[in-house]
Amino acid sequence: MSDGLNTAQLDAVNHLRGPCLVLAGAGSGKTRVITHKIARLIRAGLAPQRIAAITFTNKAAAEMRERAAALIGRDAKKVRVCTFHALGVQILREDGAHLGLKPQFSILDADDVVGILKDCGGTTDAATARRWAWGISRWKNEGLNAERAAAAARDESERQLAALMARYEERLAAYQSIDFDDLIGWPLKLLRDHAEVRHKWQAAIRHVLVDEYQDTNASQYELLKLLVGHGEREDAHFTAVGDDDQSIYGWRGATLDNLKKLPEDFPALRVIKLEQNYRSTSAILRAANNVIGPNPKLFPKTLFSELGEGEPVRVVDADHEEHEAERAVARILSLRETSPQRQWRDFAILYRANHMAKPFEKALRRANIPYKVSGGTSFFDRAEIRDLCAWFRLWANEDDDPAFLRAATTPKRGIGHQTLATLGEFASRYRLSLFAALFSGSLSTVLSPRSVATLHEFGRTVNDLQHRARHTTGREAARAFLDDWLQAIGYERFLYDSEDSEAVAAARWGNVIDFCDWMAQRCGGEVDDDGLPGAGGEAKNLLEVAQTLALLSTLSEREQDRDVVTLSTLHAAKGLEWPHVQLVGVNEGLLPFKPGDADDAEPGGAAAADLAQRIQEERRLMYVGITRAQRTLSVSYTRRRKKGRESVPVQPSRFIAEMALDAQTTREDPREKLKALREEFARRAQLQAQAKASAAR
Repeated sequence: MSDGLNTAQLDAVNHLRGPCLVLAGAGSGKTRVITHKIARLIRAGLAPQRIAAITFTNKAAAEMRERAAALIGRDAKKVRVCTFHALGVQILREDGAHLGLKPQFSILDADDVVGILKDCGGTTDAATARRWAWGISRWKNEGLNAERAAAAARDESERQLAALMARYEERLAAYQSIDFDDLIGWPLKLLRDHAEVRHKWQAAIRHVLVDEYQDTNASQYELLKLLVGHGEREDAHFTAVGDDDQSIYGWRGATLDNLKKLPEDFPALRVIKLEQNYRSTSAILRAANNVIGPNPKLFPKTLFSELGEGEPVRVVDADHEEHEAERAVARILSLRETSPQRQWRDFAILYRANHMAKPFEKALRRANIPYKVSGGTSFFDRAEIRDLCAWFRLWANEDDDPAFLRAATTPKRGIGHQTLATLGEFASRYRLSLFAALFSGSLSTVLSPRSVATLHEFGRTVNDLQHRARHTTGREAARAFLDDWLQAIGYERFLYDSEDSEAVAAARWGNVIDFCDWMAQRCGGEVDDDGLPGAGGEAKNLLEVAQTLALLSTLSEREQDRDVVTLSTLHAAKGLEWPHVQLVGVNEGLLPFKPGDADDAEPGGAAAADLAQRIQEERRLMYVGITRAQRTLSVSYTRRRKKGRESVPVQPSRFIAEMALDAQTTREDPREKLKALREEFARRAQLQAQAKASAAR
């Protein structure tokens, strides 16, 4: 042992030459391995700035950066710890000009994409546009552009979508904008088609570590191969860390083919298995191993634990959803009486789909138990924050038409919808952005002098703000600038005028203040490029900070570790853990999910997938849920469920039988257990009182 690492972990950390695949089972210490390997690479003489550690979320990147800093100190800040998309931004900022992209490009969010597709496709239906967006995203993740998608189209519907994709791509080029999928696709094209850029980045990054490798899509794998010099150099140095048993994102393009291809593409690949689990008891792991057993194995492994047998996994049956929620609350209260881990934050209720949370919320409220629903509305999805972000995007890239339209009308500036419609038609005719069209000499032929003057005033305002933002650096300067700007556009008054409730308006204005404080902190280097707390980073100007806003999904502040019960979907729970976990709604049709039986199933997912593959992914989702539990686990199902206004009989999930639990010891009625406990406590209290009374005589 060294640094508390077991033998397999040490093997992974010390393998410095050539490609390495670390098969890290749930709770096996993968983040520990990655951070120790970063430290080992630096001790071996590799400059920290030539190491890239790629994750899938800002939160994971922040955790990795913190843990690396604890091992190697200040050098940790020099390591490129970022998401795939953030790395894509770095590449495009430096070398995007090779593809005709200016450094101040805009990154469109999901709502912008839907808005553009509605316009391109001639529809007002957002649901239709979202389906188009998912189809285009799927093609992009497979490495297809509009031309290749049209060539591969299987029917008329796909040919029409490919034609729409072509119009969408033209629109993005005109706006000097890219979407999230382009943050992978464009760097891929750049490195593939421009050898000088590819060799530059291969020299800059000498070892790549990829976390959650099983969640990569086809484009991300191709990008990885280009970064490490596949087919160009024999010393491809990378470490992929993942678990094929936890691949649960097939519906958004992740593919296990990437795991299959690694040994084929890199014959020198070293495969190391991490099978010791440091999270869960043996009883919980046995259930997990049994569930995942029927799935085909790319790399067979069996998790084991040295934490002891622990409590048996319990199965709880219920009559209906409300009954199930009551039993869940009773189990929490019962465990609070008996378990050493008894704070509210030690409990989690996990389910397949968001709509299943409602009865549990009601039951928790009735019992006065504090809770949070994980994965709620992002701070950046709030209307007031989207308003401000539109202005920031316009400063960074005046050709960003979606940002132009929102900024020009929020707050209202005397620019009417008819004026904007005419400006839009004029811009389309001459293939200009709205901002460029605004200053065209011939604009006066289609708009009145008054309308042109109003547009020119707005354009000059944007140019002035853009100039000032470029020359505003540091926290105090940024905060003063933002305060002046908000006052100049009258945003506080706009919020109060647009809300009937003064309390709601005040809350929205409070969000604006928090957001501006956070922007100022980023300018001062107190918050890093992932939007998370940093320590004495480099100061930036406001324009630099504005450009990366679309990459961030949450405020920099980490979610406070409040003492509350967590309600979460299984997908959102991945990577987390709790002492006490309840898997609820474990019925056929929900887990495994049957298309059409849930209100909010993942778009583009199960309906298009092969049945066997779908069941395998659902089984992996069950496995992920089981392995979130540290000390106790219960699995509950109902005999009936609501379907519309009716209550219909349902069956327990096949996965419960696959857990192969001891039927004699696993059945539990939490309410009866809680009742018995309370009766026992009352009896003890009575005996104590009688003893005290006798002693006092």
